[in-house]
Amino acid sequence: MKLSVLGAGAWGTALAASWAPHHDVTLWGRNAAELDTMRANHVNARYLPGCPLPDALHFNPDFNAVADAADLIVIAVPSHALRPTLTALAARPGLPPLVWVCKGFEPGNRKLPHQLFAELLPAHTQTGVLSGPSFAQEVAHGYPTALTLASHDSALAQRLAEALSGHRLRIYAHDDVIGVEVGGALKNVMAIAAGICDGLQLGHNARAALITRGLAEMTRLGVQLGGHFETFMGLSGLGDLILTTTGDLSRNRQVGLHLARGQQLDAILKELGHVAEGVTTAPEVAALAGELGVDMPITRAVCQMLFEGLPAAEAVDTLLNREIKAEF
Repeated sequence: MKLSVLGAGAWGTALAASWAPHHDVTLWGRNAAELDTMRANHVNARYLPGCPLPDALHFNPDFNAVADAADLIVIAVPSHALRPTLTALAARPGLPPLVWVCKGFEPGNRKLPHQLFAELLPAHTQTGVLSGPSFAQEVAHGYPTALTLASHDSALAQRLAEALSGHRLRIYAHDDVIGVEVGGALKNVMAIAAGICDGLQLGHNARAALITRGLAEMTRLGVQLGGHFETFMGLSGLGDLILTTTGDLSRNRQVGLHLARGQQLDAILKELGHVAEGVTTAPEVAALAGELGVDMPITRAVCQMLFEGLPAAEAVDTLLNREIKAEF
């Protein structure tokens, strides 16, 4: 299969590297000089230092050429760049199936990726979302990973899951696009909260409670939006939540850890040097939950810490002293 990956960040590069031994894979990025360096050195030094890239992987900064030559296009740009990417693809005739791997809502209008596809590519139905518990570094190194590929077209999901699976990358087919998207977006917000919890050294009990109640929040909103309850018990829900709330490779968890130490958000993001999707997702989720009447206290607390200057310790006290309610 001729496979084009749009986006040469950590996740796009890792996926391209994992598929290159089995498919004809081309990686596209906006910066031609960076692609030339990656081609010469077989490493993405900016986003995946220490992860050798396979010789078979191709690099091309020509967007149109990469899009026109593919049997499948995987869109691995950040959520804020999805709209311009889809706008550019919409100008291309005869598009192949499209799969997106970004996790989050479009900043400013609370749209999930599938809603942007419906707006910008309404006639193109061969689409799907790939998500699940996955650190780019581990995928690039070939560590065992399991993901979910969801599409409204169940046959397409099954076909692509089989084609993109490998010895160390197992992909399950699913039909709940909304649930998979919501799980992938909201776990980043919960990872910030978990980082704050651990940064304050509140203990394992507190982190376990936070993860569990965070899953409840994710599920409430996801079901309200049309997702399936069962999806949040799977790889793209609970699986991804566990990974990002406990693994220190999580950028969103790192944001929380630094917030707990009293650092300012701008300084944290500058130090990370990577996109932390939970920062832009949190206010979109809080606003959406307010519109729908969905109770999401952890998300509200994260927003208050990120954007209103609420000290982390005060946010924790507020959560612990909420009115006692039934668990379910």
